[in-house]
Amino acid sequence: MSSNANRRVGAVRPSHLMFTAGVGSLVDLPNFSVLIKGLDSWSYSGITEYDIDEPRLRSAVNRSLQRYGHGQVEQLRSAPWLQGGDSDPKGWAAQGVGVPVTPFPQWLRCTACNVLAAVDSGEFVFINANPRTPHEAKFVHDCKRGKPLAVAARFTLVCTAGHLDEFPYTVYVHHGQPCPKTPRPKLRMKDHGGNQAANVSIECVACGVKRNIREAMGERGRRNLPSCRGRHPHLGTYRQNGCTEDAVLMVAGASNQWFPLTLSALALPKGQGGDIEKLLDDHWPEVQGIESRDSYRLLSAIPAFNYLKEFDADTLIAAVAARKAGADGAAPSAPEVQADLFGPEWDALSGPIPQPSDDFALRPVGVPVPLDELFSDVRQVERLREARALIGFTRLDAPDPESPEIATRVDLSRAAQTWVPASEVRGEGVFLRVRDDLMADWVSRMETSPQMTAHREAFGRFRGNRKSDRKSSDFDPLYGWAGARYIALHTLSHLLIRTIALECGYNSASLAERIYAGDDSNPRTGILIYTAVPDSEGTLGGLVSLAEERELDRIVRRALTDASHCSADPLCSERLPRDPADFLHGAACHVCLFVSETTCERGNRFLDRRFLVPLTGDKGQVLTPVGLLP
Repeated sequence: MSSNANRRVGAVRPSHLMFTAGVGSLVDLPNFSVLIKGLDSWSYSGITEYDIDEPRLRSAVNRSLQRYGHGQVEQLRSAPWLQGGDSDPKGWAAQGVGVPVTPFPQWLRCTACNVLAAVDSGEFVFINANPRTPHEAKFVHDCKRGKPLAVAARFTLVCTAGHLDEFPYTVYVHHGQPCPKTPRPKLRMKDHGGNQAANVSIECVACGVKRNIREAMGERGRRNLPSCRGRHPHLGTYRQNGCTEDAVLMVAGASNQWFPLTLSALALPKGQGGDIEKLLDDHWPEVQGIESRDSYRLLSAIPAFNYLKEFDADTLIAAVAARKAGADGAAPSAPEVQADLFGPEWDALSGPIPQPSDDFALRPVGVPVPLDELFSDVRQVERLREARALIGFTRLDAPDPESPEIATRVDLSRAAQTWVPASEVRGEGVFLRVRDDLMADWVSRMETSPQMTAHREAFGRFRGNRKSDRKSSDFDPLYGWAGARYIALHTLSHLLIRTIALECGYNSASLAERIYAGDDSNPRTGILIYTAVPDSEGTLGGLVSLAEERELDRIVRRALTDASHCSADPLCSERLPRDPADFLHGAACHVCLFVSETTCERGNRFLDRRFLVPLTGDKGQVLTPVGLLP
């Protein structure tokens, strides 16, 4: 990364910029913290290879941004990077190329004399002399011999509208009034320690007034804070008339300071949806008139449009109609966009085996006889490529697929951008298809059962409890309900992931899941478990080998055996969300089912062991065939 002076101050993985610290977030460096600036400040000068070609994902990004009135996104770009940054740290690739950042918070405190001042006050000096050790960049204060380190004053102001601002130390310590001695007084910050929350005092050196930061904490403390100025420091903007939301005191490293809004898609082989989207993107003016087989036949007969003959007429007509409906109709919801991404992936994974490519290769394997009562198909995904795009972020309120209206999305740029940041990862996986007849019979029995009813009612309470006055009165408490099919598949996926991690040595955080459950009109019954990190665990064939008959039989049987008991039982096994509880899991906890946030696609929600293995002796309520039960 580089600062305004084009000095490298650190490095992160591309995936880090998607999920952990992207545009608008704070990144902790060893000696201070920086804020990643908006896309207007990113430069690709001298860089030629940055485009991530994934038409399906680009189309999904545009559909998602449609509700925000965003312009058309034409590109998915990887972070600016040039080879040679490590071998030649003084060269252009290291010092002139990177993701732009700026110091934030811009108030610093000297670790020796406790002086508190802004970066531009002249009190501190920035040192970044050795290009081979950019992580040693720091601010120092010339108050004594040795120039002690200056660290960031960690307090910030955040609001639910996504604004982020410096804490107003001068105004706060003087109770909203100017200092009677000087317009820009010198301040001191002293941390008194203790275990009673923050115990940090601010003192004005000029007039001697003091105030503790605790007076700004909590609900009562908000009355002592100024109104939100509507600042977006990553864009360098303020809202002209301020912001109507209350500002909240927050420590700069808090986990709810930044939540990413991302989309991801698997690269699919020809004829599975990928090329159709690219065709529409590249030739929309020419193909938008294809509304019937006759129009397709007439246009494809023209020599200039011979490329249309590579595509199935009905598929192309349907794709054109869908794009027109999306452009003219209401903006799609987040679940609708996700369904559009998962549909072609399901067709590719469960349909005829396509010709292998560099991005996608499938190989069917036999289902072991004991497991054929549960699975109808098992496939090794020998190669796959997943593209991920960042389309915005939120603060304080985490984005929620079940309640997308809760959080306020923040733009990544001031002006309308024709691109969004993205990353890609290559790996491998295992695809498992549960028998359709088995799942259909189980869903019909469990849909109205007391256990599933308890889950459904808890979901309604969860939605209702999260409902705030920012939402409209048109509120459906069951919008986004995952359904019985999803709960069963999701629970099975977590059991297998945990078993793979425990028995086979995989780090569970390096795995990811995609649950293909569909809905009542288009039911699906599949699970894809795949490697989600660009390291050796994702490319050496270790996960694919687990789909072999002998290995798979052992892993599934151990997963089901482990699911029948938990160290937290009977508390875990008896857990069911009853009124007034609003948690979204039943017999599930960190001991038996929960996995890392990067692995689970639904934040460890919609999980319950009782639907897969008997916890009370009633085998008639579980999905797993009796012959496989422990």
